[in-house]
Amino acid sequence: MKLNFAVSIAIVAAGLAGPVAAQDKPQLAFVVNAASDFWKLAEAGVNKAQGELPGYELQFRYPAQGTAALQNALMDDLVAAGTDAIMISSADPKNSIDAFNRIAGQVPLFTTDSDAPASKRIAYLGSSNTLAGVQAGEIAVAAMPDGGKCMGFVGFLGADNAVERIAGFRKAVEGSGIELVDVRGDDVDFARARSNVDDVLAANPDITCMVGFYSYNPPKIYEALQAAGKLGAIKVIAFDEDPITLGAVREGSFAGTVVQDPYQWGYQGMHLMAKYLEGDKSGVPADGLIIVPTKVIDKANVDAFEKELKERIGG
Repeated sequence: MKLNFAVSIAIVAAGLAGPVAAQDKPQLAFVVNAASDFWKLAEAGVNKAQGELPGYELQFRYPAQGTAALQNALMDDLVAAGTDAIMISSADPKNSIDAFNRIAGQVPLFTTDSDAPASKRIAYLGSSNTLAGVQAGEIAVAAMPDGGKCMGFVGFLGADNAVERIAGFRKAVEGSGIELVDVRGDDVDFARARSNVDDVLAANPDITCMVGFYSYNPPKIYEALQAAGKLGAIKVIAFDEDPITLGAVREGSFAGTVVQDPYQWGYQGMHLMAKYLEGDKSGVPADGLIIVPTKVIDKANVDAFEKELKERIGG
């Protein structure tokens, strides 16, 4: 009886140890700025990292809506629940400095996609949005050798990624006869993103070029141009790799698209935070910027690029 009792206690203790051990794993969170298919690649990168970081619990989180207030509330909830480090793509970094500093005072905070350099974040891992904007401008120059008038469309006009892409585009087209007349914001409201394009088509017949600066903007441009019978008549320069965008590049309706590498943001970001928690800070450069290169996709390389995307999401 004594032996059986001891064995029973050991079994119960072993059973309890499993959940406790799981709860004791350090938790890393990747917080995005809004619900969008664009983030599926980053989530795939996080999932890949999870397989290589069995000692950590990795989370991929969307805010209820794409607002800074809800993002910051989500970070507060994560910290309260015991999250040990956070990487975030901020919807409004300039107006989130106090919230970011509050979070950074409790756990290591990193940024991706849209930086908040004025905050106490440890590092930014993502694209150089200025260089990405330059690449988009170069697509426009090649597609419109005689110049033209462009209208831009973006989610958050005040976000660093938007501001830098727009500035890079303007820099690249300077002196080419191409003018970026204006940029319309939509606050990641997809219906508004579409109506913005419809409004421009109706009110600005002199526009010969459109630039979609966020991942969902080019598909909305495509829908509007298709409905108006103007596909191919207006040059379109895109960002990111929405399937509609890639299809438009393949068929020649879009001049090209500048793609980022959100898969690596998720994958490298999780490894970066894990090493940082372990005391290895060698992955953080002196300037706090870890740049993942962007590249131009056109008709020549779109098939190979799409194959790579499918392998990553499926793998």
